[in-house]
Amino acid sequence: MTPSPVETAALTLLALSGTLALWRLLRGPSVPDRILALDTLATIGLAFIAVQAMAVGRAEILDVGIAMALIVALATIAFAHFLERSIRPEGGERDDGR
Repeated sequence: MTPSPVETAALTLLALSGTLALWRLLRGPSVPDRILALDTLATIGLAFIAVQAMAVGRAEILDVGIAMALIVALATIAFAHFLERSIRPEGGERDDGR
């Protein structure tokens, strides 16, 4: 089955977005930039899965996307926790008054 022009345009834009996010992942000046780029790449991957599910007409493929979204959300939280612990030493004071 050949993809429609809309699907082709969506996949092209997703590929371009993925390339830019990959560039930020590889060249990011800081760790938070790279974490954000990795999260963006995962989101683009989810969009790619959704477009492919539409193109082939199989909704079962979206189950993979749902599982991937859950894993990506948990990984982003874990990265943020790791980043916070690396910035603030164990037992250090918080600056937000808590």
